Amino acid sequence: MIVSSDIGGSDPDDFQSMVHLLVYADVLDIEGLISSPPGKGRVADILEVIAAYEQDFPQLKRHSQTYPTPASLRALVKQGATEPAPDAGYGQPTEGSRWIVQRARQSSFTPADHQRTTGVTPVPPASATRPLWILVWGGLSDVAQAVHDEPGIKPQIRVYSTGSWNTRNDPAARNYLHQRHRDLWWIESDTAFRGMYQGGRQDGLWGNRSFLDAHVRGHGALGDLLCRKKADLKMGDTPSLLYLLRGDPDGPTGEHWGGAFVPTDHGPHYWTDNPAAELREGNYAGAKTVNQWRVDYLGDWQARMDWTVRAP
Repeated sequence: MIVSSDIGGSDPDDFQSMVHLLVYADVLDIEGLISSPPGKGRVADILEVIAAYEQDFPQLKRHSQTYPTPASLRALVKQGATEPAPDAGYGQPTEGSRWIVQRARQSSFTPADHQRTTGVTPVPPASATRPLWILVWGGLSDVAQAVHDEPGIKPQIRVYSTGSWNTRNDPAARNYLHQRHRDLWWIESDTAFRGMYQGGRQDGLWGNRSFLDAHVRGHGALGDLLCRKKADLKMGDTPSLLYLLRGDPDGPTGEHWGGAFVPTDHGPHYWTDNPAAELREGNYAGAKTVNQWRVDYLGDWQARMDWTVRAP
């Protein structure tokens, strides 16, 4: 998987999502961490989270030997577009877009590749062939640029993007992919992602602030960084990762921690928020397909954060 993030921009919730990502890094093959604002965010913001991870790494590794080394993660950090895509939807290649093309071309991914990329041998061994998941937490410029420069990568990639504010700030890239690449495998979440912090069980220690105070603050350098950046839980991009952690990733219409989506007549591999009235949380279509799992995914994350302070 590759994460493309606007971390360091106007909304601090990407710092929270990046912390969440790294405490699950032992069960993921992270192949890229791309800074794709557009706006203020830069690779330095990703590196800040990795620096906190480095402090917690010895303790995390006591619980799982497959955590990637901090050095190997730093090698995967790339700078993407820093401005919205021009009207055409694409412009010039970036370090980030080139990296997407390079990793997508690696259509046969072996345990040796995993060892070289992360510094650890996968257990169990990686499958011989797998799609490359691209989780888009910011603008789509780098994905659009990569697809424009090398459309042949489309069969190898699967995109889960968080829309809303991100789309409004980088509309041309999104529209280019939507209009010119209708065969792209793509989950576009415009409102369902808000179930991460809207609705669901929020009484007692399950509240957006109380949960962080009880189970994240004081839990290693990563926990303290997360709370320092934002004192209440938002993590609006995290459902893209939760989608991969629990549920069948090949079936977007099924139940996942990160939402359940509906096909449209747009293309053969395009899904978006479920408009059913019973799945709305206020004005947010599909948000209940995420927040119905709130106790499950927060409870699982709680156990992970405990690894930073407790012995195996």
